[in-house]
Parts: sequence; C-alpha cells; structure tokens
Amino acid sequence: MSGESVELTQGLRLLHDGPVTDAYNLLLLAATASRTTDPAQARTACVHATLAAWAGGDRDGYRRALDALCASAGPRSAAQPEAPRTAAPHEAAGRDPVDALWRGYRDGMRCVMNGDFRRANALLRPVLGILTARADAPGLMSAGTIALMLGDLATARQVLGVALATARAAGSTALVPRVLEHLAYAELREGSYHQARVHAEAGLEAAGESGQRNVVAGLSAVLALAASIAGGPATVAAHAQTALRTAHAHGLSQTSTLAEWAQARADLGHGDAEHAAARLAPLVQDGPRQGHFGLWVMVVPCYVEAAVLAGHDVDAAALIDQYAVWAAMGADPQAPALLARCRALVSSDGRTEELFTEALAEHEKANGPYEHARTQLAYGMWLRRRRRPVEARPQLRAAVLGFEQCGADVWAEHARAELRAAGDTLTTAPETGSLGLLTPQQLRIARSVAEGATNREVAQKLSISTRTVEYHLRNVFTQLGVRSRGALTRLLGAEQPGHF
Repeated sequence: MSGESVELTQGLRLLHDGPVTDAYNLLLLAATASRTTDPAQARTACVHATLAAWAGGDRDGYRRALDALCASAGPRSAAQPEAPRTAAPHEAAGRDPVDALWRGYRDGMRCVMNGDFRRANALLRPVLGILTARADAPGLMSAGTIALMLGDLATARQVLGVALATARAAGSTALVPRVLEHLAYAELREGSYHQARVHAEAGLEAAGESGQRNVVAGLSAVLALAASIAGGPATVAAHAQTALRTAHAHGLSQTSTLAEWAQARADLGHGDAEHAAARLAPLVQDGPRQGHFGLWVMVVPCYVEAAVLAGHDVDAAALIDQYAVWAAMGADPQAPALLARCRALVSSDGRTEELFTEALAEHEKANGPYEHARTQLAYGMWLRRRRRPVEARPQLRAAVLGFEQCGADVWAEHARAELRAAGDTLTTAPETGSLGLLTPQQLRIARSVAEGATNREVAQKLSISTRTVEYHLRNVFTQLGVRSRGALTRLLGAEQPGHF
C-alpha cells in the first residue's frame, strides 16, 4: 500500500469524531482517487464509507458505497433481474480471491438491505469465516458486525470478544473503544444487560481518552438503553442527553434513535406510557423524524405497548404488519414472540389469550429474559384487569423472576406492584423508613457496603463496574444524608436490627 491519502485520513478521523456526512464524502473521494493506483486503499475507503452512511441513516448512500466497493464490475441496475444464484467467494477464488471476497460482501450486504436474509447468509457466511480466520482485530470486528447484521448474536458476541482481546494485546488504543461499542450493542440485543453496561463503561473511558466523540455518543446510547431497565430516570436522561448532543451535531441517526428509544423505555418502565408513546411515535411513523432506516422497526413493539397502555386511539395494524415482515426475515431471534405480543395487545376479536400464549411459546425458543418477562407482565396485567387474579399471579411471579434475572429493577418493582394488586400476599413488603428512598439496586449496594464489602467486591458480586458502584453509592449517601461508610452501616443496623 502506498500510504493513506489525505482524503482517507481525514475521512477516517471524521467518521469517529465529526459529521458523518463529511466523512462519507471524503471516503468516497478517497476511493475514487485510489481505485486504479491502490485498489486495497480504495476498498478500505468504501467499507468505511458504508459505516458512515449507516451511522447517518443514509440508505441510498450506503448502497452507493457498496456499489463503489467493486466498481470495476459496475453497479447492478435496480431493474436488472438477479441471477438465480450468486457465487460464494470461494467459487471464484482461482481467478482473484480478494476480489471474490469483496464481491461476496457487497452482494451479501445488498441482500441484507433488501431483507433477503436467506441469500445474505449464503453470501456472507464465507466472508465471515475468512475474516475470522485472519485473526487480526479489524477483520474480527468486521466479522462480528456481519454476524450482528445477520442476527446471529451468539457468534457476534464470540467474535467481537476475540476482537477485543486481540486489539488490547496489540495495543490498538484507537480500535478498542470501537470494538467495545459493537460488543456492548450485541450484548444489549441479546438481553445481557450487565455485560453490556460493563463493556460500554469501559469503552466510554477509552473513547474519551482517544477523542472519539461519535463513539462516546454511541456508547452513551447503549448505556442509556441498559439503564432504562435498571437505573433511575436521571441516569437514563444523563446518558441519553450525552448521546443526543453529539448525535444531533454530527448527524448520527443510529445513535439518536437508540437514545430516544432508551428514554421512552424508561418512561414506560416507570408507568408513564403517555410520554413513552409521544417519544416513540415520530420514530415509527413516516416523516422527517422517523428513526434510523435499519433500526426504527425494532422500536415498534415498545411503541405499540405504550400506545395501548396510554389509551391512544391509534391504528397500529399497518405498523404491526411491517413488523411482521421484519420478524419473518430471521434477523432478530426474539421478533416472532414480540410480534405475537403486539397482536395480543391490540386484539379485539377474542384471540388475545391465544396470542399471549403463542408469544410465550415463541419466547421459549430464543434467549431474552427481559422481553420474555415483559410479555409475562403484559399477560398478567391483562388477566388481572379481567378479574382473573388466580391465573394472573403465576405470570406476574414469573415476570418478577425474569426481571430480577437480568437486573431490570424498575420493571421488577412494576411487576411486584401488579402482583400485590392481584392479591399475592407473599411478595416482599416495601422498605420502610429512609431505606424506602432507595432503588432496589441502591439498596443491594448499601447492604453489601454495610456488611464490609469494598467497591470492587460489590462490583464483582453484582456483575457491574466499580464506577457504577461508586455512582450509586454517592446517590445512597445523598438520599440517606450520611457521609461515610461507617455512618451507613450504623443507619442500616438501626433501621434493620439483626439484618447483618
């Protein structure tokens, strides 16, 4: 390689710390300038141009960058019929294996954009395998991203975990935060909120040190989503606003969609369906504020639930039909269950119970305790409101356990309140006295500290970061009006004698 061009260097810098539209234009310019003199550099520029277009929510720009990736063959006309079967990369390896690899990547990502995940899998799996076998951090991150796009979350987490270890071992300080962003998002998609939070916090620190504001914004959006099930409203808002400030300035559509979704989910978890529906409506409806082209459909189940609970008279049928198309693609293992839940929530033809039962059966096929518990809570609420408390209690108990399993304290308390309303006398009584001011997570941390645990020991016990423990502990001290760990120990001992 003859060395990076000025356009490529500037484009890569802006991709991680600047307006992504400017990054996109510079990267395509770099690709055009080096296509004949340095094909490898041209491909690098095109791949990063696709990342810039994706971050900015530019569907057409994404396709143009894909077309430029193998420009010698020329882009396929939209009206031109596709061949019955596109050759996998290894089939053309005898002539030019590198070119075959990138043609497979280009055509596979076109299929992703068109929703043809069956052909996308056939084309991209060999690419994923080749990139993984190279065992270099950038290739592994690309492989993990491909697995994410295909909905193979287990493979994405595994490959991105190896990419993280490889980047750290190589001392790639600029790459580590970007790998952590992808890994945290994969964990978030799979419902592993504890791990997502730990990796996002580590990535936030690393991205701040390397001046990657776009990555900081993306990681802040991930933290907002994680906090929307386990943290207080102030925590969610702080992370979301950090994400949105940069997202609005730099045109980060993906980040802004995730941050708005996080705030709406926090509203819903705290019983404010009205505000949740108002936040989500622009994201899922046509118009200039519609969410990211690759993500907005994932927000639909949350919007449907919020609109129903808020009593909004909305016609959700068209949205649910669009979501059904997404669910059928196979890119989200939990989508079939969420589709059945949406249909149950809006059903008025006597099929509600059947649809909730179908949703619960679909949840058994995919890992995702948080969404599973959301469905159990919705079903239990529906049964209780129809004066069927005996049938509601098992669903609500299961919801409490599911939320506790993934650390969704806000939602667990919501489910407990429903369970008490259904007449369950075995639910834990709410804390009295000053301890009633604390969230469940704060109370767990306070008790552990009062028992003599260090911040590091508390973090290991609760599977959170030390920084998160420190943050919650400061809030505990403020809420309870104490200034030291000793004072906290004395207060808890006085309010709960014999607890320790």
